Amino acid sequence: MPGDADAIVVGSGPNGLAAAVTLAAAGLRVHVIEGAASPGGGCRTEELTLPGFRHDVCSAAHPLALASPFFRRFDPAARGVAFAHPEVVYAHPLDGGRAVIVTRSVAETAARLGRDAAAYRRLMGPLADGGNALADAVLSSMRRPPSYSGALAHYARLGLRSAAAVARRFATAEARGLFAGVATHAMLPLTASPTAGVGLLLGSLAHTAGWPVVVGGSARLTGAMTEAVAAAGGQVETGRWVRSLAELPPAAVTLLDVAPRAFLTMAGGRLPSRYRDALARFRYGAGVCKADFALSGPVPWRNEAARRAGTLHLGGTFEEIAAGEAAVARGEHPESPYVLVVQACVADPARAPRGQHTLWAYCHVPAGSTVDMTARIEAQIERFAPGFTDLVLARHTRTAAQEEAMNPNYVGGDIACGTQSVRQVLARPVARWNPYRTPLRGVYLCSAATPPGPAVHGRCGELAALTALRDVFGVGEQPDLGVLRPSPVAGARGSP
Repeated sequence: MPGDADAIVVGSGPNGLAAAVTLAAAGLRVHVIEGAASPGGGCRTEELTLPGFRHDVCSAAHPLALASPFFRRFDPAARGVAFAHPEVVYAHPLDGGRAVIVTRSVAETAARLGRDAAAYRRLMGPLADGGNALADAVLSSMRRPPSYSGALAHYARLGLRSAAAVARRFATAEARGLFAGVATHAMLPLTASPTAGVGLLLGSLAHTAGWPVVVGGSARLTGAMTEAVAAAGGQVETGRWVRSLAELPPAAVTLLDVAPRAFLTMAGGRLPSRYRDALARFRYGAGVCKADFALSGPVPWRNEAARRAGTLHLGGTFEEIAAGEAAVARGEHPESPYVLVVQACVADPARAPRGQHTLWAYCHVPAGSTVDMTARIEAQIERFAPGFTDLVLARHTRTAAQEEAMNPNYVGGDIACGTQSVRQVLARPVARWNPYRTPLRGVYLCSAATPPGPAVHGRCGELAALTALRDVFGVGEQPDLGVLRPSPVAGARGSP
């Protein structure tokens, strides 16, 4: 296919593949070029520690994959991809064996919060009652106001606030800690806007779509998308890093699933100075240090309910987590960091040999950090699960600097491909009516640096592809992704 494609996609993360699937469904011949040895970007699964232990390289729990309009159209289940839901969506352990847990039910979750039960129902109930309304609005191009709903009105009143401001609704350490844990996914100080919006979105998804893992590993989802591209006659080429746009074969359109910094390099001197300067001002956020563990058994969380959770937020009280995130923002490495943990084997036991487990964990660090935080991550887990370190068979760690070396989109180890400040949520990566278009004819950006931003939802790629289809090919309708669906006999399964 090289030299004979209608569309070139550089980068095979979820957004690059979503763009390729959308273009292929419209009848285009698509050539995807990926620098790594396997496709998927952060949506990959590898044996990072020991044979038979399958670890997700970056993305592990997938609330937005189920909520995303792209994946609802793509229909992973029809392509052999299964999602497994843990009994407890996420848990927030506290000292003394306490833990707050979130289940799919708002009422059940609230009932465990004592004095804060009513406050939790008032906060999360309207969002959960809205079904997909909030996710559809947040996962839009953000160029047009969404249709009115009670859920969106509730979110609009609170979403631009800081987590610290919204947490004042709660009286107990349990409820305040719970909100801190989910809001810290924003990778910003909890006094910053819009950390409340991140916490409300992800917290509400726990009660609607859930936070499932992909059975067999996140690479199964990537495999389904690459197979859909191949089924349409497209090609996914790996092991080829693109350093310059001049290296690409000719095609009517080129979509770039790359960070703005990489685009600046690839474009050379071809970009107008105003656009180039705007891209250069794009801000990247904190990095992560990620540790994966092969375990001889399940994590011995002191709190029994935490043992049934797919995801856990470690760090203690709201004040402790806020202090740690403020330290990261100052360029420091906290001694007791906020640690995000996913224990996939709770829902998908086949990730490890029988009776054994995998554990996925990361903490936030200053951008570009070369500090190995494994000991501090383990200490935070041991704090709430005494005896954890005795179960470790092997460990694998990537510092923030190593995360960037693995995936150049993670500038400084920033897995969100750009800080999620209010400005960069509304104008991402630059202030343009259509941020997917670039000043270069036929060249479009489709990475998480474009709206609606980070996570595995595919919408950045889909929306960029729809723009290219309108601009270059005159296709104004949403392509039917069902035309790429495998036959019931053939099936479709990605490989781990």
